[in-house]
Amino acid sequence: MTTLIIGGPGRTGTRIFDRLTAAGRPVRYASRRTGFDWDSATSWPAPLAGVTAAYVCFAPDLAFPGVPEKMRELGRMAAAEGVERLVLLSGRGEEGARASEAALREAGVPTTVLRCSWFQQNFSEHFLAGPVRRGRLRLPAPDVPEAFLDLEDVADAAVVALTSTDPEDRTYELSGPELLTFADAAQVLSVAGGRSVTFEAVDVPTFLADLAADGVPAQEAEPLAGLFTDILDGRNASLAGGIQELLGRPASPLREYARRAAAAGAWA
Repeated sequence: MTTLIIGGPGRTGTRIFDRLTAAGRPVRYASRRTGFDWDSATSWPAPLAGVTAAYVCFAPDLAFPGVPEKMRELGRMAAAEGVERLVLLSGRGEEGARASEAALREAGVPTTVLRCSWFQQNFSEHFLAGPVRRGRLRLPAPDVPEAFLDLEDVADAAVVALTSTDPEDRTYELSGPELLTFADAAQVLSVAGGRSVTFEAVDVPTFLADLAADGVPAQEAEPLAGLFTDILDGRNASLAGGIQELLGRPASPLREYARRAAAAGAWA
């Protein structure tokens, strides 16, 4: 009953690994460190051998050109190795990711797709941590509502999908429990961190320059800018019930995450 985490010890993978390990379930990573390479399909069969379930996290994004072909081949190999279920991390409102979701399912392995809203932890563990410390969220997007999602909830949901008695071939939309604009989110972060944080809509070059100040390379920052300008247009300004369906409880609000992050010294 071994579970494979494809994509390595990232922000979701590490949390899932820790939960499965604590539950006494065999689990292992597949990443560049273990010889797995998304650009070399010959490296995929070995980690899939003997696996019952696999969590799939592709970086930088499922919507990128060529990714559906990779997902199709991964699904084929998983079926050939006898993998019983797959859980795919996807993005809510990302039309380009739909082809990758469909391609992974083509070989017939039951696949649970988790379509997620913007992660709350982007403010402390990813590209928005520096802007929060500087007190200015400078983003190339209008101040539209978003249902920010806690990664702890995502990990809990993924574990349920990976370990349930019957594999599901189903798509869940995951969101936080409230709609907040980025200005609202800045206010929540201000209260939790005890420092002023404001939101400012800026153009893409200004956004890229802001991230460059934190050492975020252009090849990572530019796709992020593309996501902001593409999907932050109000299409996700609604709440989704996937967390309640999978976990039987409400999703965690941004203020709870912010309190935890501030207490842990995320923005010190």
